[in-house]
Amino acid sequence: MPARIYQPAKTAMQSGTAKTHHWVLEFPQTSAREVDPLMGWTSTGETQTQVRLRFETREEAEAYAKARGIDFTVVEPQARKPNIRPGGYGENFANGRRGAWTH
Repeated sequence: MPARIYQPAKTAMQSGTAKTHHWVLEFPQTSAREVDPLMGWTSTGETQTQVRLRFETREEAEAYAKARGIDFTVVEPQARKPNIRPGGYGENFANGRRGAWTH
């Protein structure tokens, strides 16, 4: 299976878009994980699945994969609709605010 190049989505714990502007190259898991009978931990013999390489641009990630002969697929990011509304939360603290302050 080829490696995957993608731009990560924001986590559910963040409202901004920090850490979503870089591109990631990661390898998929090709075999099932095994359960250790003594400790119950899951493990695998594949070390490539532990590797996540970060790049500033998509072109850098593609060039890296091509230079090392790695098959890859590129997953295009979905555009996020901006959530900017007039009179939002910041307007509560504006200096030129008209009307009474209420909670």
